[in-house]
Amino acid sequence: MTAAEANPAMTAVCLDDVRAAAEAVLEPAVRDFAEGGSGTEAVLAANRAAFADVALVPRVLTGVTAADTGAKLLGSDAAMPVAVAPMAYQRLFHEDGELAAARAARTAGIPYVVSTLSSHRMEDIAATGATTWFQLYCLRDRGKNHELVARAEAAGCEALMVTVDVPVMGRRLRDVRNGFALPDHVRAANLDTGPGTEAHQSFGGASALAVHTSAAFAPGLSWRDLAELRARTSLPLVVKGILDPRDARAAVDAGADGIVVSNHGGRQLDGAVPSLRALPAVAEAVSGDCEVLLDSGVRDGTDVLKALALGARGVLLGRPVLWGLAAGGEQGVERVLDLLRTELGENMTLAGCADTTAAAGLRTERTRTHAFPPRS
Repeated sequence: MTAAEANPAMTAVCLDDVRAAAEAVLEPAVRDFAEGGSGTEAVLAANRAAFADVALVPRVLTGVTAADTGAKLLGSDAAMPVAVAPMAYQRLFHEDGELAAARAARTAGIPYVVSTLSSHRMEDIAATGATTWFQLYCLRDRGKNHELVARAEAAGCEALMVTVDVPVMGRRLRDVRNGFALPDHVRAANLDTGPGTEAHQSFGGASALAVHTSAAFAPGLSWRDLAELRARTSLPLVVKGILDPRDARAAVDAGADGIVVSNHGGRQLDGAVPSLRALPAVAEAVSGDCEVLLDSGVRDGTDVLKALALGARGVLLGRPVLWGLAAGGEQGVERVLDLLRTELGENMTLAGCADTTAAAGLRTERTRTHAFPPRS
């Protein structure tokens, strides 16, 4: 067997190649779990269309020969302005799951965000040596929330990211049609759940994961809950799931150190605004008072550059990491991140940007009538 046959991700020349390799090996229901969105999935398409709607205006004669992609995200040095997004149940895609992805993030020199619903314990993920942030879904059991935050601090996580856009799980029709449930070997390791929980049971005509999250997650969160988290931890606090500039400003006023402009990868509100389209107004609203990150729809280095130009400090990378895991485990994720950094560096050089600060100063133009207003 050739090296390419053993790990097809290693011959990929772009992230779409990794996606094709992953689709060739994933079970259809797991592929649908990763790729699907809520409702009509219009937001999935809109996220990608939003990136296509932005044209960059490059600078010339800047003397740049090789761009520096380095960045600082929430006080952590990063080799590029990218962190691995929090994503649940990564053992669905590879036996090593989050451990493999975190090791790849360590190799790439970028932060890795540990999900509350990770299929390995946060302590074991942090032990890989990656820079780790912990993402919190607020649970009905408030004592469990406090325990998770304390565990994240003790494990050495360098930031706390609270997701605020899941009062209920969006209706993901692919999972409903598949009656999707977790296999016995995959569990929410941070919550000490086993095969007997709702996530592992078949509910004919329903997603077992939706049933499980409905039972576990706290509905009706408010700014008071965010204030409680702010008072409970000294870690940088990041609020994930912001689209409205008013909410961005409220998060800053409540003590947030960062926000993630996100529509949850098109998996929550069907019909929500694309994250990239919401970004400029959010960045203007916070006026540099906190760091602004973006996720949902990032698929190559050009997308990262566009996000920087529109006001983000960096991006979270989601589904492509899962493709890398499925196609080639740790090496597959390494390939994804290496390709992304190569693309970003080349495009920064072509745009005349010596570093990410210069990238933030690029002008953009709209290419379609529903694109973006110019940034001031």
